[in-house]
Amino acid sequence: MKLESARKIEKAAKKYLGSFGTDLLTASHRAGGTSKLKNDPARALPMGTYDKIDAPAADCFTVGFAKTHVMPQSLRKKKYYIAGYKAYNPATGMLDPMMASAVWIDDNSGRGGVVFVSVDCIGLLSPDVRAIKALLRDFRTETGCRSINIMSTHDHASIDTMGYWGPLPKTGRDEAYMKTLHEGVKQAVIRAYEDRRDGSLFHGRKETPDIQRDSRDPQVFSKFLTRLRFVPKDGSREIYMLNYDSHSESLLGNNSLVSADFPGYVRREIMQACGAETIYFVGAVGGLIRLKELDPDPIQSTLIAGRVIAETAMSIEDERELRPTLNLLKQKFYIPAENLLMLSAVKIGIMRATKHAVEGAPLGWALRTEMTYFNIDGLQMLLIPGEIFPEVVYGGYLSAEESATGEGPEFNPKPLSEIAGDDRLLVFGLANDEIGYMVPPNDFILHPVTPYIDGGKDRFGKNHYEETNSLGPQVVPVIAKVFQSMMNIVKRT
Repeated sequence: MKLESARKIEKAAKKYLGSFGTDLLTASHRAGGTSKLKNDPARALPMGTYDKIDAPAADCFTVGFAKTHVMPQSLRKKKYYIAGYKAYNPATGMLDPMMASAVWIDDNSGRGGVVFVSVDCIGLLSPDVRAIKALLRDFRTETGCRSINIMSTHDHASIDTMGYWGPLPKTGRDEAYMKTLHEGVKQAVIRAYEDRRDGSLFHGRKETPDIQRDSRDPQVFSKFLTRLRFVPKDGSREIYMLNYDSHSESLLGNNSLVSADFPGYVRREIMQACGAETIYFVGAVGGLIRLKELDPDPIQSTLIAGRVIAETAMSIEDERELRPTLNLLKQKFYIPAENLLMLSAVKIGIMRATKHAVEGAPLGWALRTEMTYFNIDGLQMLLIPGEIFPEVVYGGYLSAEESATGEGPEFNPKPLSEIAGDDRLLVFGLANDEIGYMVPPNDFILHPVTPYIDGGKDRFGKNHYEETNSLGPQVVPVIAKVFQSMMNIVKRT
């Protein structure tokens, strides 16, 4: 979400919530959390187990791909809202369709395949992910599938799937459309399994041209476009699995046309140029990483971005063939929820989320979410449930002289790549949930009067908008702690 558009959302929310006052809101949420904790505390979540083999059991991977439109049939007859920028921006038409893409990957070890899904939407909260997985319960039983992972491209030209961009204080989420989206994802997953073929999987990466920008210091982000390339033995079309650090928002905030934004044009360009299917995922995009304007016309800029990224993807030469070993560890955990605006949005029905009463959470409330670690022949991948700041992944925290709090890098947890012992750790954002921004603790500040409703200003006069869309300052420490526990399990196994 852009800063100027976020202010409009905050203004609309304050009109509804401001009359209560932040002190009263805080007291109300804390009282509810305390009562729930006393009468119905959240159940403890067990540590996951690492599903691992050391050596391949077969000489190839089996991979399948499918895609489907996830558009409402009534776009011109019913009001839908464009997500990701300003509130109450009704869709006026379609530039190109939102899609759901799915890829099935099996290392043929007898343990079952895994599924990765990418949806052209702003984000899917945990209840929607669970609902989609429930639709695939029979599929998992019949196929032996051991992991389904549903990710969003964080598309800022998509239909609101979270509720945050409607006519506040009413939700922008349409339940009938959400059922259409759920069903579309289900069909993509089933068809990806039906499409499976034997072949080889290659991993490579390449820096894109200078097209990214970071709107918040420190200037840290990965310039690498990562590609997993599947080459089937039967000589049929290849499959590209791409991962890149950027918000999908090249159409910018004045757009009212539904679109997949530049990821849609990446997929189209690759198909037209070399006949390969493409599934696109975002990486560490928090803080806020997006593409530069490559043309004064946002539509042309979006087309150019798609072409540049596609050309980079097709020109990757530094790649290695991966042996068919696909190991994984899934971990569920609780994240303390301190954001008054988000808690209130859940309470009055703007957003759908399930709150849990957890000991130690400042307001008593937490959300249950998850991370999943994959290791494909040494390629380490971590699926993160939101928008993580790149410095939390790669390092490069602000110094004490530069940070908003005056605290140094030691105030923050170890970067995730350091915890993994791998500076090439590949992060997938908005995976199986969307919990918002993950801000380093030494640069996390709130508005002193209206925290989480207004963005604060630090001692240098810089705006801290991202904190208004974060669950709170404990998010990054919890993520790092859970990942450290996961890596401990991996190393012990």
